[in-house]
Amino acid sequence: MSEPTTDRAAGKTTAPALSSIRGVSEMRHLGLLGALALLIVVGLVTRPENFATTSNLVSILSLAATIGVITVGATFVIIGGGIDLSVGAVMALASVWATTLATQSYGPVVMVICAVLVGTGAGLVNGLLISYGRLVPFIATLAMLVAARGLAQRMSDRKTQLIQSENSVLVELSTTRLLGIPLLVYIFALVVILGWIVLNRTTFGRRTYAVGGNPEAARLAGIDVRRHTMLLYALSGLCCGIAAVIIMARTTTGSSTHGDLYELDAIAAVIIGGTLLTGGRGTIVGSILGLLIFTLITNLFILNGLNTSDQLIAKGLIIVVAVLLQRRNLKERAP
Repeated sequence: MSEPTTDRAAGKTTAPALSSIRGVSEMRHLGLLGALALLIVVGLVTRPENFATTSNLVSILSLAATIGVITVGATFVIIGGGIDLSVGAVMALASVWATTLATQSYGPVVMVICAVLVGTGAGLVNGLLISYGRLVPFIATLAMLVAARGLAQRMSDRKTQLIQSENSVLVELSTTRLLGIPLLVYIFALVVILGWIVLNRTTFGRRTYAVGGNPEAARLAGIDVRRHTMLLYALSGLCCGIAAVIIMARTTTGSSTHGDLYELDAIAAVIIGGTLLTGGRGTIVGSILGLLIFTLITNLFILNGLNTSDQLIAKGLIIVVAVLLQRRNLKERAP
């Protein structure tokens, strides 16, 4: 039979279903690459003297690095059938906590550990509320968004916290370059590679697809759905903590204003990359291509001196079109 089944031990989808998913993903990736090529052409035509420069390329990659790490975590959550609206606020909270004078007195290593632990802890709280508290993901993560942003403002007294000179090694992640590319971009690349491996080559990744595709079938197959969902949100929080380290290095500060509307960019990148909002299908590669499209759009708006509000309108229209295309494709494949 061609109907997909699920492995009881790992929630592994059989070959017919996997080949269909991969075929659709490859076609979408080609479309995304075409969109990227079109945006590059637009940049070369409208601002050739500014767009095709090394400094602009580094600027694009540095901007993509911060949101990109968050996007990796968001991809896991959405494939698993959830949503996380708190990523920007959690990143801000992690950056503020890591840059308090008390934390900075222990040195840059402790600052990094603090940011990662704060992000993971906030994600774990989200996961517990959703998995065991039975809260709707939208409500739980919206509450975390408000609470994390408020706590960050309370801790910093609404002031920007500078990284002290004795911890300048953290800033060097942004200023030090290898082959002309900042170290923080390599951190982003490492997170993407690890995310791809976990999603495509491990039992955890297969179970993520199973839980997002059909939670009840996954439960009957022996997967602890609640525990797995909790881990997905903890993973998203971990990515927020890593992103906090990157933005601290880029801006040399910790601030409650960091990450404003990052949840919009991260979720939009995931949707444009082909991940279903209902869960069960998506790829890391597609999400990163979607992220690069959004980052290029932002860069082109800045280079051409266009209004920020117009940029937000354009991003909103892109999200609507992407969701409509998803619904159309699902209807076409429905029996």
